[in-house]
Amino acid sequence: MTRQESFLSTDSASDLIPVTLLTGFLGSGKTTVLNHLVRQPELADALVIINEFGEMALDHMLVAHSTENLLMEMSSGCVCCSIRGDLVKTLLDITWRFARGGQRQFRRVLIETTGLADPAPIIHTLMTDPRIARRYRLDGIVATLDLAAGMNTLDQHEEAVKQAAMADALLLTKADLATDEARAALLRRLDGINPAAPRWEVRNGEIAAQKVLNLGLFTAEGKAPDVARWLSDEAYPAPSPHGHHAHEHHDHDGAHHAAHDAHHHHDVNRHDDHIRAFCFTVEQPIPEETLEDWLELLMSFLGSRILRVKGVINVEGSAQPVVLHGVQHIFHPPVALPAWPSADRRSRLVFITHGIGRDVIEKTFRALAERAPA
Repeated sequence: MTRQESFLSTDSASDLIPVTLLTGFLGSGKTTVLNHLVRQPELADALVIINEFGEMALDHMLVAHSTENLLMEMSSGCVCCSIRGDLVKTLLDITWRFARGGQRQFRRVLIETTGLADPAPIIHTLMTDPRIARRYRLDGIVATLDLAAGMNTLDQHEEAVKQAAMADALLLTKADLATDEARAALLRRLDGINPAAPRWEVRNGEIAAQKVLNLGLFTAEGKAPDVARWLSDEAYPAPSPHGHHAHEHHDHDGAHHAAHDAHHHHDVNRHDDHIRAFCFTVEQPIPEETLEDWLELLMSFLGSRILRVKGVINVEGSAQPVVLHGVQHIFHPPVALPAWPSADRRSRLVFITHGIGRDVIEKTFRALAERAPA
């Protein structure tokens, strides 16, 4: 498939049904949040898929229960390809199950995952299953985290760390039960795990729907893509070779060395989640072949360690910027934007990785760039 053939137009992308993934570890208040969300007007025409049968009944008109079991064995390596077909079947069925007179009765989908679920398999399904990708798009990943017990949860459960790292928004629950010290420690830890995601404190499950919707590149209303908000590259420690970047921290080993954490080495050392979050910038346009070879190399050899990557790319010979979005070893087909969002024409990619530093990403790119024909 050529680059041109794989592009999505902004029109087709914005027409797809947006899907919000609500994740969070057991006991973090996920279902309570969900119950408050679905009562709000913004979600009156949302369809909710619940991946577990909880004790709390959901007060909502449109509910599709999925029997999908997303509890995966992680010790055998990447399990993203082992997702069963239940979720696919559910997403295909709901378009006609919840229809009247041939018209779909919902405008968006909200999926509540099991507390132990790795979010990657669901994201892969949305990105790669041809029956699903032509109808749905990932709007955002929202993760709940208990302010009182969050540090212990992150210590004990790697899946909880991945949920927090991959989130587009973090909902910090049970604030009334957390001490100031516990809150401060968790916020510092999240600076290293996911510095860009907005954090909202949630009391008794109450959160405004607009804070968790339209987190993706496109909106349900078809407005112009908000690249700056989606990429949030300014939140990442990103050294510049010219020394003019406002957030230059001379960070060569991942986000936990960011200046923000300089005063908290004891916390970082005690709670090293092996998550690295950083922005990688390329000044010159990238030849298409170099870009494809680099992404293939990263996905083939490091895919399971690259939790998420978002990027705006200046492809050599193309007037339009290209948007990339990858999760572990899967990349969504590139999206060509109609125009650059600003005067900045640099390629910018933000990475959230597990156990891979910025140096590995940079070295692989430089090696391929130097090999490329002039």
